[in-house]
Amino acid sequence: MKIDIKNRQQFLAIAAIVVVGFFAGDKLVISPLYKSWKDRAATIVELRKKITQAEVLLPRDQDIRRRWNKMRSNTLPTDTSLAEQQLLMAFDLWAQESRISVTAIAPQWKRDTDDYMLLECHVDAFGSLAAVSRFLYNIDKDPMALRLESVEISSRDNEGQVISLGLQVSGLVLNAQVQ
Repeated sequence: MKIDIKNRQQFLAIAAIVVVGFFAGDKLVISPLYKSWKDRAATIVELRKKITQAEVLLPRDQDIRRRWNKMRSNTLPTDTSLAEQQLLMAFDLWAQESRISVTAIAPQWKRDTDDYMLLECHVDAFGSLAAVSRFLYNIDKDPMALRLESVEISSRDNEGQVISLGLQVSGLVLNAQVQ
């Protein structure tokens, strides 16, 4: 079987055109369609997760809104001096109720976004274990929008009768009406 040179050139030209056609078809049609299909599949998975989450949250809508409105109403005032005063008065009240001695309160403002600010206070105090426990309980049960960032407790004497307390507390101030 003898293949003619002209036929061989035509065969190679046709084969090269077919290979280039397959390559172009892959790059221009198949790969974009495959990527689009993968992206669409990922989007569908994400949307299904959101639907599942919404189905869980929807029945609790009124309760969540009620809790959010309660939290918003218990934030510190937007006036920074008034917010500091309110928090310092609250610390004084909690200290009196628990019979703990507060030695230092160091307030500092943090502004991370335009939506809210944090009033961070470092509080140093000392007292008996019962007084420290009551002080922490008073902070926790208060409806004010506060979060205990850190609590450090140590003994001030060898018998453990006087407890030293270091707290990092953050108070929330909402700048805008976040719905």
